[in-house]
Amino acid sequence: MTDYKNAIEIKDLTKKYDGFTLDNISFNVPKGSIMGFIGQNGAGKTTTIKLLLNLIKKDSGSIKILGMDNIDSENEIKAQISAVFDEIPFHEVLTANNLSVILSDIFPEWDKKTYMNYLDRFSLPRKKKIGEFSKGMKMKLQIAAALSHGAKLMIMDEATTGLDPVVRNEILDIFLEYLQDENNSILLSSHITTDLEKIADNVTFIDKGKILLSGGKDETVENHSLIKCKKTEYKDIDPADIISARLTDFGAEVMVSNRKKMSGKYSGLTIDDTSLEEIMLFYVRREKKEWS
Repeated sequence: MTDYKNAIEIKDLTKKYDGFTLDNISFNVPKGSIMGFIGQNGAGKTTTIKLLLNLIKKDSGSIKILGMDNIDSENEIKAQISAVFDEIPFHEVLTANNLSVILSDIFPEWDKKTYMNYLDRFSLPRKKKIGEFSKGMKMKLQIAAALSHGAKLMIMDEATTGLDPVVRNEILDIFLEYLQDENNSILLSSHITTDLEKIADNVTFIDKGKILLSGGKDETVENHSLIKCKKTEYKDIDPADIISARLTDFGAEVMVSNRKKMSGKYSGLTIDDTSLEEIMLFYVRREKKEWS
C-alpha cells in the first residue's frame, strides 16, 4: 500500500475544449478530510472529476490519487475509490440484489453484508427495479454501493443536488461517519454551499476553469467579510481592496478578503461576517466589480 499525505494531488492540470479551458489548476485533498469543490454549473467541476477518473484525457499537468499516478496505476486506484454522480450509472432494469452480484465481481473487497446493512438503513427495497426508484432512493443506492467495498476515497459530483433537505442531511451524516476512519477522504463537488459549510474541512473554489481559492473552510470564511456602508463611504474604499461590490439604492456591500487588515483600515465602517455562498457570489462577479 502506497503511503501518501494527500488523497488527491492535482498540479498544473489543463484541458482545452472549444469555448472552455480548465486552466492550469492545482489543489490537494489532504488524507482524512472532506474537500468541498464549489463553483457554478459550468465552472469546471465535472471536467476536473472526469480527468481524475481518467474518463477524458488531460492536455497537460499531473494527477496523483492515493499517492499513485492516475493513469499509470488506474486499475489499482479504481479498486480503492468510489465515484458518485448526480445521475445513477446503473441500468434501470436491475434490482439492488442484482447490483450486489455484479459489483462483487468488479471489486475484490466487496462486502455484501455491509451493502445489505446500508440497504436496510436507507429503507431501500432489494427486489424492486432501480428504474422505479425516486431520485433520493437512487442516490442512496449509489452511496450504499460506494461504501461497500472498502474505498479509501469517495469522489462525489453534485451528489446532493435535487434531494430534499431530510435526505441530504441523512447523506451528509453518512459522509461524516465514513470520515471517522482517518484513512478515508472525500472530494465533494457541489454548488450547494450550505451542505459544505456543515461538513467540509477544506474548500476549493473554481470559476471559469480557474481556481480562485483553496484552503481551510473555516479560515476562508473567517478571512472574508462584508463591509456595509453608504455610497459616499464606498467611494473612499481602495479599489485594490475590493473583490466586488453590490450597490443598491441604500448603500453598498463590499466583499474583502483580509478581515483583520480591513478592520483596521476601515475602522469606522460596519464589517460583518459572511458565508461560502456570499463569497462565491461576490467572486463570480469580480470582473464586473460593481453590480446590483
